[in-house]
Amino acid sequence: MEFRDYARSSDDRLDLLTGALLIARDAHPALDLDEQRARLDELARPLAGHRLAGLPPSVQARLLSDYLYVVCGFHGAKVDYYNTQNSFLKEVLDRRTGIPITLAVVYIEVARRLGVQALGVGFPGHFLVRLGGAPGDPGQARNEPVVVDPFHQGRLLDGDALAQLLRQANVRAPLSSDMLEPARTRHIVARMLMNLRGIYAARGDGPRLLLTLDRLIDLLPDLSSELVERAQLYERLGAPSAALADYERYLTLEPDASDSPSARKAVERLKQALRTRSN
Repeated sequence: MEFRDYARSSDDRLDLLTGALLIARDAHPALDLDEQRARLDELARPLAGHRLAGLPPSVQARLLSDYLYVVCGFHGAKVDYYNTQNSFLKEVLDRRTGIPITLAVVYIEVARRLGVQALGVGFPGHFLVRLGGAPGDPGQARNEPVVVDPFHQGRLLDGDALAQLLRQANVRAPLSSDMLEPARTRHIVARMLMNLRGIYAARGDGPRLLLTLDRLIDLLPDLSSELVERAQLYERLGAPSAALADYERYLTLEPDASDSPSARKAVERLKQALRTRSN
């Protein structure tokens, strides 16, 4: 499957692991997606006899975290956080090292193979994993959902710990249940791409940044700010026709945005440059 075909799929058909592996394939063109899926099958196999599906979420979390972080040695990349290897799932599996969102994908995929309901949570500034159903679901307290931090050894997070994460992210809003709602698969994959976009932009790596922006725009076609960023990058890379198309598309989507005047000036500048080139 090509990433563009994946991005065009309806939300209910998007598979998290496939999206993460397609991102990894941009760095490893020969990557065999089925082989990587089999690695996760193998990773989950030692826990298959523990019947995690019938246990309370808090117990599920402790068993999963002890296995993945203590036995298997997964850990957060605290020294070289912005190394792109931490964003590509193949290398996270190879090195047992990652950032919150890629470690979350490993945690979720292993949990799902064991019949455990695990969902990604796009918490402000730090990606988390939730085990169990929605807070407030009817049932006994023993089945209340729990939230774990995939970057810090899969530790269980209570309200105080979540509030501390908010403060670390400089979020002044109080902790709310909305912050713990499951993220859509499309948005999880987009967040992975946004991490890479930031790394490539900081490095000045134009070709890889361009590919990442292509992926983001395919995945979230109404994400208009990325169109401007890609248009500017196209200009720097000497592709005025492509830049012009992006600026015009942006103006169609955002005719009254605060930066629309500058986008219109860019359109005129590029049209003039193309006319001059053709003469």
